[in-house]
Amino acid sequence: MSASLIATDVAPGKVNLLGMARGDLEALIEELGEKRFRAQQILKWIYHQGAGSFDQMTDVSRKLRERLSEIAEIRAPEIDEEHISADGTRKWLIRVDGGSCVETVFIPEGGRGTLCVSSQVGCALDCKFCSTGKQGFQRDLTAAEIIGQVWIAAKSFGLPNKGDHRAITNVVMMGMGEPLLNFDNVVTAMDLMMEDLGFGLSKRRVTLSTAGVVPALRDLVGKSEASLAVSLHAPNDTLRNELVPVNRRYPIRELLDTCKLYMDSQPDRKRVMTVEYTLIRGVNDQPEHAHELVDLLRKYPCKINLIPFNPFPQSNYERPSRNAVTRFWTILSKAGYRVTVRTTRGDDIDAACGQLVGQVQDRTRRAERHRRRFEEHEGSSQ
Repeated sequence: MSASLIATDVAPGKVNLLGMARGDLEALIEELGEKRFRAQQILKWIYHQGAGSFDQMTDVSRKLRERLSEIAEIRAPEIDEEHISADGTRKWLIRVDGGSCVETVFIPEGGRGTLCVSSQVGCALDCKFCSTGKQGFQRDLTAAEIIGQVWIAAKSFGLPNKGDHRAITNVVMMGMGEPLLNFDNVVTAMDLMMEDLGFGLSKRRVTLSTAGVVPALRDLVGKSEASLAVSLHAPNDTLRNELVPVNRRYPIRELLDTCKLYMDSQPDRKRVMTVEYTLIRGVNDQPEHAHELVDLLRKYPCKINLIPFNPFPQSNYERPSRNAVTRFWTILSKAGYRVTVRTTRGDDIDAACGQLVGQVQDRTRRAERHRRRFEEHEGSSQ
């Protein structure tokens, strides 16, 4: 490791250990003249105990703690707002460096607790039914800002997690942004989610969801063992070109073949990819779409997650009827597919991805307009 790692400008003169890969942390510790096992102790303190300062690390020597305090920090993004739904869904508005916000959502269901994590501020893919896409793209999140969302949520439930009673059982990279367009930071963060010295989640329980950036998905082969979900949303290229514009560059068959390549590369051959399909009234929810999807997916081992569209401001689409959802589910199920229907959760806190950030941006713009009107009024009255 080069000495430049110590001088990384995460904050003035300090390197952020939150989000640092295990190998890099071990190299840093060795560069400081310490044994590698010290890095393991530090990882446990950060991710098992939720430590936010080196003073808390009581089994680390005082000399090392003092040295680390000089050159490093443990800095997570900040909670701007927190909302808790009547059904137990939680949503955090997380403020990152530069003042922008992203969303993190926790969805409890039975003995399962799924945390939906963002990878970018905004999104460049502009999927037509997505609230985040309407906000444009600002920047990638750092590994610290990605894993920091898990760290914040885990601490809110009371670290340390003991035994099998942890609240967060699953993490999905399915929040704001396209994870594969922030490749290195997302892979590093997912590794820490699955790392025994990190959050220790099963590889089956950490999922990357992509809209279909095929070259990056190929690059993922051999670099991650996370589960895979593909945001398909249409059974043919004509319709998907309209709903998911990246399909014009990487059409469905190329995408699905690459997904299969990734899944075939996994040591656990029993795992299958998840196909995410948002049902939109009158657009992709008809029986002919279901039959076409059955034929499309025949050679791709998968399970299918149907997601009734959740309307948001600026959207021209509508939620499908209950009958349409049931009909679609029945056709797929009878064809032998394992099909689930995502239950709508957190409506009272706008838990659909991008909604809360959109509201905050709207409030900010309104406040700016009011300020300008006030200044114009004051100027004209003088």
